[in-house]
Amino acid sequence: MHLFYKAVLIFGGGTALLFLFSFIHIQQGSVDITLSIIMEAIFGNGEELEHEIIRTLRLPRIVVGIMAGAALASAGVLFQTLTKNPLASPATLGVNAGAYLLVILGAVFLPASLPVNGFVLAFAGGAIAAVLVFLISGGSQATPVRMALAGMVLTLTFSAFTSAIQIFFEYETAGLFLWGNGTLVQNDWSGAQFMVPATLTLLAILLLFSKKFDVLFIGEEHAKGLGENVTFIRVSMFLGAVTLTAISVSVVGPIGFIGLIAPHIIRLMGLYLHGWLLSASMLWGAVIVIGADVAGRWLDPSLNELPVGSVTALIGAPWLIWLIWKHRGTFFRLSRKEGLSGSGSGKKVSYSIVMIGAIIFTVTAVVFGISVGSQGLELQNTWLALINSEETALRSFIINLRLSRVLVALVTGMLLAISGLLFQGVLRNPLADPSVIGVTSGAGVGAMLILYVFPALSAAWIPLGAIIGSFIAVAIVLLLSKKMHFQPAVMALMGIGISAVGSAIIQILIVRFNLNAASALTWLSGSTYARGFDELQWFLIGPLLVIVPIAFYFMKQIDLLALGEETSIGVGLNVTLLRWSMSILATVIAACSVAAAGTIGFVGLVAPHIARMIVGHDNRKIFPLSMLIGGGFLVWADALGRLVLAPKEIPSGIVVAMIGAPFLLWLMRKRKV
Repeated sequence: MHLFYKAVLIFGGGTALLFLFSFIHIQQGSVDITLSIIMEAIFGNGEELEHEIIRTLRLPRIVVGIMAGAALASAGVLFQTLTKNPLASPATLGVNAGAYLLVILGAVFLPASLPVNGFVLAFAGGAIAAVLVFLISGGSQATPVRMALAGMVLTLTFSAFTSAIQIFFEYETAGLFLWGNGTLVQNDWSGAQFMVPATLTLLAILLLFSKKFDVLFIGEEHAKGLGENVTFIRVSMFLGAVTLTAISVSVVGPIGFIGLIAPHIIRLMGLYLHGWLLSASMLWGAVIVIGADVAGRWLDPSLNELPVGSVTALIGAPWLIWLIWKHRGTFFRLSRKEGLSGSGSGKKVSYSIVMIGAIIFTVTAVVFGISVGSQGLELQNTWLALINSEETALRSFIINLRLSRVLVALVTGMLLAISGLLFQGVLRNPLADPSVIGVTSGAGVGAMLILYVFPALSAAWIPLGAIIGSFIAVAIVLLLSKKMHFQPAVMALMGIGISAVGSAIIQILIVRFNLNAASALTWLSGSTYARGFDELQWFLIGPLLVIVPIAFYFMKQIDLLALGEETSIGVGLNVTLLRWSMSILATVIAACSVAAAGTIGFVGLVAPHIARMIVGHDNRKIFPLSMLIGGGFLVWADALGRLVLAPKEIPSGIVVAMIGAPFLLWLMRKRKV
């Protein structure tokens, strides 16, 4: 297609769509407004309530949406060129999450200066995140996949800290849940007055330097040969991308995937040089943001304000999956020799001694867990209450509340560990874990739908909802990954994309049904708060007594599968049947765990790997050890979460994420995926 016709299609079509979406947007709301009133408000004629609504609420919202879309799309272009990574964007590189974390910290500890320093904090957080991702993924040796994985895992880490802060400082961060998921809601022109000049000035500067950015296409050596200062160009692009992201986050919160979608739409239309690419991406980024906000308000007629970031995630996460699929031949060298990471212990340790140590670790965790009360560690009082027959009230409290909660954490950790072990074994994927490949997110969606969309159903239906949701998620990931031989990095990226969709749906449900943000964050983070014998009976005992023994029976066959598919088939193993049947068992176990304790992640990743590093690769030995490590790990996390800031609680899922996400980063670095 001739460049002229491409320009007409891209810029003319984009402008028409932007006007159309803006026109629809300005008419959305609880107050019906006619076209004549809109024109009067825009041109300053009229002082009625409807005119003020347009001037002070709706027009500022459209303006900041356009600026945010242009800024995030341009940042995506710069990050993709800078890193040579088509998956790069402020969201996938953790820049949004880093910016959001520091703004939340500012809201808590520097509330008076937040309106002034919000941009500075967002810039600092985004810059720190981008540098960390670059270093963690291997610096100059980083590959697109490693960088995307590092960014997404760093996002999980930052999100865990952010959720903890929001839970503990609920009053200080009140009203930030909606903003934290990306929202264009404005009460006046202050946000637009900051965004418009800052964004337009920076975008104009970037367009002036766009030809300089083009030289990076020919390679660093050739660019230097032409006399270009490549270091200056790279630093300028980095600062420009982070600054644009910070401007957007400081006003409208972290809106994800715009920097991924818009640049690729323009490239698909055949524009690659930065002058065209930046200007067209700005326009289409604005179109996507305003269109997503229109869609969010249309989807929720109650006008509870669905976060626009959740709507863009529903669009962007499938787009990420499609990009992974599209570039699979370029990104990934598929290999059938992919095995599990980690090796046996350097020093031979008796398995019985290892198991005794694991039992001591778990029993100590249980004792510690039942001894932690609202006043901190109460070991002596707990022991005296249990042995003193006169302390019936305190003993009943300890057994019915503390012990029951600890048992829920113990069994949940055991089940998640076995789920992770099964996924890692049958998929031969060291990164497999119910949370990493999207199972827990899907289960969370299913459980939330039963709880809030179908409230007439009893709690007994929650596991069914969780199982259905998790099966849908894992089926999508497995079917997409099958074509790429279940390559670990591919599967992890696919799972993270599915998890993003699940998280967006959950956020929409929270806003739609007016749930308390702190309680919702606690459940989403995973917590055994107020859990007891009912959850143990309804959700956990059945899988523990029925599915776990069945899974152990197949450990010998999973050992054979570790030798490779050809070898396994040669000895008569039905690889396909084993892979799908064990995946089903692992999914059911994970879903029941989510129904009992929320979306706790990383236990299924950490526990099997620690066990494997201690006893080697015999899954029959790893199996019971993983159960003890996983159960003890979650009990310790739950107890520490109750102890550190007693009487306040850190959800156990957040404590686990603070340990599990860095562990995943270490595992990626060790594996060089």
